[in-house]
Amino acid sequence: MKVLIVGGGGREHAIAVSMKKSPRVDKLYCVPGNAGIAQIAECEPGIGVMEFERIVAYAKEKQVDLVFVAPDDPLVGGLVDALEEAGIRTFGPNKAAAILEGSKAFSKDLMKKYNIPTAAYETFEDADKAMEYLKTADMPIVLKADGLALGKGVLICNTLEEALAGVKEIMTDKHFGSAGNKMVVEEFMTGREVSVLSFVDGKTIKTMTSAQDHKRAKDGDQGLNTGGMGNFSPSPFYTKEVDEFCQKYIYQPTVDAMAKEGRTFKGVIFFGLMLTPKGPKVLEYNARFGDPETQVVLCRMKNDIMDVIDACIDGTLDQINLEFEDNAAVCVVLASDGYPVAYEKGFEITGLDNFEGKEDYYCFHAGSKFNKEGKIVTNGGRVLGITATGATLKEARAKAYEATKWVSFANKYMRTDIGKAIDEA
Repeated sequence: MKVLIVGGGGREHAIAVSMKKSPRVDKLYCVPGNAGIAQIAECEPGIGVMEFERIVAYAKEKQVDLVFVAPDDPLVGGLVDALEEAGIRTFGPNKAAAILEGSKAFSKDLMKKYNIPTAAYETFEDADKAMEYLKTADMPIVLKADGLALGKGVLICNTLEEALAGVKEIMTDKHFGSAGNKMVVEEFMTGREVSVLSFVDGKTIKTMTSAQDHKRAKDGDQGLNTGGMGNFSPSPFYTKEVDEFCQKYIYQPTVDAMAKEGRTFKGVIFFGLMLTPKGPKVLEYNARFGDPETQVVLCRMKNDIMDVIDACIDGTLDQINLEFEDNAAVCVVLASDGYPVAYEKGFEITGLDNFEGKEDYYCFHAGSKFNKEGKIVTNGGRVLGITATGATLKEARAKAYEATKWVSFANKYMRTDIGKAIDEA
């Protein structure tokens, strides 16, 4: 098979590595890709993920057998529809189904309608009305931009002053662009956060192993929200009892609800869960693999990813026995100092060859490219996802942090407490 991956981050690199292992894949392409993906796939950095016509033309030119659409923007924008209309076999939800992530208001209304456990909420399209409501609300409270905001459109406000400033930031000043035309105000939930990725074929859902993300930029969960500074899998807090509850009241009901709404979902649903004192509740849905969840989950999957992708597209997922290694994985993100606000890029990355031929260690590129001299340089806020597997979470964490020393670049920054919660489990 010839496969084209759409995207250019750490998630896409992890997907490419997983596909490369499949004996069914002869050739990998990626748009736009990055310097890491370019080691195992033919990349076309000149094509952006939202250039639908060019992606369709490129897929036809390369005569690919399958396109895997990974990022949120093209999924919500309808790239899957454009590819399928051109007769190209594609993995990912169509535009009608991707609204599960594309609109926070839609997903909250869906959960309310079908009794899927989530936080109480109100939706606003008028900033003044939102501010009036907040004057009567309990603090802390959560404000969410309705649309896509690179995983950053969520504000946790501890006081009324913070909440009113948050409304201004999202709805008036449009800090997250048109994503803030509508806003969800949500009750603040407490508990452990857990991420569960799942494969879906429209009717059947198969969940992958659990993971836990670290969103804040600084140690101790301080600083600004980011796309994710690190991850570990499995989560020791995701117990058998939690899984049984979620399978019955969250996972299958979500798939059934989407089908009943005429928005049959095929692809990956990411469940962001909060394990509250009153039981698990849905924090958010994503309509795709998470980043950096993918980096710790796929390296533990036993199945040939191509078999699972085919089953999702063909509606035969019930015939797949999804299996994961009885081990653990930890990913530590090496970022550019200053992320997620302002940072310099274009610094040479050295030491990448230290990962060659080493089992249990992965260096997933998130923001890298080749400069004019052919050297690999930094090209983003999140630069590399240093990932290691081990028999236990503690072993995997020690190995991942050891491996962060193997590579260097100017303004390299990382959190030093990824997976610290393991000690409390």
